[in-house]
Amino acid sequence: MTSDSTLRDAAFRWIADDPDAGTRAELEAVLARAEAEPGAAEELADRMAGPLEFGTAGLRGPVRAGPNGMNVAVVTRTTAGVAEWLKAHGHAGALVVVGRDARHGSEAFATAAAEVLTAAGFEVKVFARPLPTPVLAFAVGRLGAVAGIQITASHNPPADNGYKLYDATGGQIVPPSDGEIERAIEAAPAAVSVPRAPGAEVTDLVDRYLDEVATLPLGHERAVRVAATALHGVGADTLRAAFERAGFTDLHLVDAQAAPDPDFPTVSFPNPEEPGATDLLLALASDVDADLAIALDPDADRCALGVREPDGAWRMLRGDETGVLLGSYVLSTVDRTVLPDPLVATTIVSSSMLGEIAKAEGARYAETLTGFKWLVRAGEGLVFAYEEALGLCVNPGFVRDKDGIAAATLAAGLAAQLKARGRTPLDVLDELAQRHGVHLTDQVSLRVTDLAVRGQLMAKVRKTPPSRLGGVEVVIEDLLPDADVVRLTGDGVRVVVRPSGTEPKLKAYLQVVAPVTGSLADARGAAHERLTALRADVEELLA
Repeated sequence: MTSDSTLRDAAFRWIADDPDAGTRAELEAVLARAEAEPGAAEELADRMAGPLEFGTAGLRGPVRAGPNGMNVAVVTRTTAGVAEWLKAHGHAGALVVVGRDARHGSEAFATAAAEVLTAAGFEVKVFARPLPTPVLAFAVGRLGAVAGIQITASHNPPADNGYKLYDATGGQIVPPSDGEIERAIEAAPAAVSVPRAPGAEVTDLVDRYLDEVATLPLGHERAVRVAATALHGVGADTLRAAFERAGFTDLHLVDAQAAPDPDFPTVSFPNPEEPGATDLLLALASDVDADLAIALDPDADRCALGVREPDGAWRMLRGDETGVLLGSYVLSTVDRTVLPDPLVATTIVSSSMLGEIAKAEGARYAETLTGFKWLVRAGEGLVFAYEEALGLCVNPGFVRDKDGIAAATLAAGLAAQLKARGRTPLDVLDELAQRHGVHLTDQVSLRVTDLAVRGQLMAKVRKTPPSRLGGVEVVIEDLLPDADVVRLTGDGVRVVVRPSGTEPKLKAYLQVVAPVTGSLADARGAAHERLTALRADVEELLA
């Protein structure tokens, strides 16, 4: 089967405009197969189906040749668009910081971005080695940069890479910046015609970042044993250094996952939320008799906690459990003479318990749309923010984004204090449930191969919403045009449905709330029954 002539011509033009010899050869081979092999034209069509969409999460896609992939040509044109956008907003010649993780292509992509910005007249500082994303976010604020670029695909599959952009606030970009940048990318010349120049200054702000992490309210106790994993990402060295700087010396890393490895050989999906991803961590925690287990995602901006149950078995806390645990602790440490009106924030899909905690503590509470780009803009006086997908910001004063390293260090401090008093994180979660009701959350996630399916299912829910879910009458709230989100709520029941912004998934976030009128065990049992019924109804709704 031969490829369509228009598609073939587009591929030839892309090859001619690609400055990288490796990806030119790669796409030439795909084109040759498309001309000769049955079914091979589909691969060429997929690679040429781009460009990758530049959204508020930047770019993410498979590392491969063509406009619908992450490669030097795409990064070059993207950075040319970012440079024009910065100039249009009065930032010509200002400082931009560029960092990277250790995925396939990251070093070449970071080099391309730095050289495009240098040639465009910007002052550019680059990290000499792969570092966690929070260090890049910290550097933007600390150096007064007008932008920061981190080459990372976070916890995406091994084949992917990405391009994350921070603006002058030190937070990720928000609309309308994404649309402005996408139009600037469209107007950029072919990658081979974009000027590039060496000359970026190498910098390393890790020590300054670690100094700040050590100032978190960690308490006075340090006797805590922690098992941790970096999931083959870039977080191990920085986590170890953060613990040492803070005085936590009993840290045990999963050796098989400590060194950066872009192939992620021991996990099928390098996300602490995925089944099996933390098996080695929990085995290590049991072997060393740890007090706490910690999993970072590959770029170390997310943090998951594992705890030991009373029967000795280990399990990972859900993101909402970790969020309310650390949120409650942060509020208890705020000096009200310095910050009399603190604010905590979470998203519309996370547990509502943080709001109850804030009310009891006399603090303000905000809910935002999903994503830390919104959370860090929740309002003045922000001291803590979290999202259920393991994103935690315990340090908005020096990182305006989620920060797995800082969250892990704070969690170690809390665990040490609890251990000194003969208590555990599960004891704190029990007390919070007694005080504010049992809040159980779950997620129904539908992975799709055709992104159009997500829109069809969202349209179905909007057109024929259910009248009951989990045995409770519910009403629908459509958040369009602000967000492609539908919220269904009833007495003690909430379901939020939205397409994922970073993965080919449609997600439904479930919550049930049950007051504790008798025993906590009875309340949890009733809540679990309702959650099971709710999950079954939502799975049928999205079938």
